[in-house]
Amino acid sequence: MCRWIAYTGPTIPMSIALIDAKHSLLVQSERSTMGAEPMNGDGFGIGWYSNHLETPGVFHDIRPAWNDENFRDLAAHIRSGMFMAHIRATTGTAVQRSNCHPFRHGRWLFQHNGLIPEFHVLRRELTFEVAPEHFDSIRGTTDSEVIFHLALTLGLEDDPPAALARTVALIEERMRRHGIDEEFQFSAAAANGESIYAVRYANHGTPRSLFYATDLEILKELDPALGAIPAGSIVVVSEPLGETVHWEEVPAGTIIRAGRGGVDIGGFSPI
Repeated sequence: MCRWIAYTGPTIPMSIALIDAKHSLLVQSERSTMGAEPMNGDGFGIGWYSNHLETPGVFHDIRPAWNDENFRDLAAHIRSGMFMAHIRATTGTAVQRSNCHPFRHGRWLFQHNGLIPEFHVLRRELTFEVAPEHFDSIRGTTDSEVIFHLALTLGLEDDPPAALARTVALIEERMRRHGIDEEFQFSAAAANGESIYAVRYANHGTPRSLFYATDLEILKELDPALGAIPAGSIVVVSEPLGETVHWEEVPAGTIIRAGRGGVDIGGFSPI
């Protein structure tokens, strides 16, 4: 599948989590230990928020993260208090820039690890459920981007947890209508510059992995040089950046909100 990371807290160089950590996203692009495959080389993307701009910045490329000098350079020079990054392993759609996560709409960023089974059967119906005001911003061909625009249609900007739950319910209803009983995997994160909402869910089977860390000492253990990580940092990842035992695993069927005030945890199911 894919691997991703989301950070919120005091402003830091993005390279602390994306490059410098012992098991950073860059390392995971070649040697993932919890993904469906060890290599995630079908492109990458970074999204970040800046204090002086209303909308987040994004950078995407189709080269593997380990083979793109821009990934290292941007991560080292950009400082942000909220950012997301994603390395892609395609489940069948084309390797092209418009298919790289995170996707952006207004203040929102979205990234996903998982898949809608038999998406080629469901794609037309699901795409037609996207509201006209959001339809034109679909640029690529992935199920993940359609999920994002369905969530926008179903109220992501007003009530993120409910919108994500409605989106999953809609997809599962279409799966049942077509007799599709395979695993729908949904490990995803959406951010608006103030909070990050992350979900770990599957309709059956074991959901794709999801972890978070808030303990400053744990974060500093990622690498001896990471003393720059300040108190108040929250890192949400599909795969830990250090020793697994030190990270909190998000239970299946759970949504978390990370932002000012820490991490709020709640149940997640389709509605």
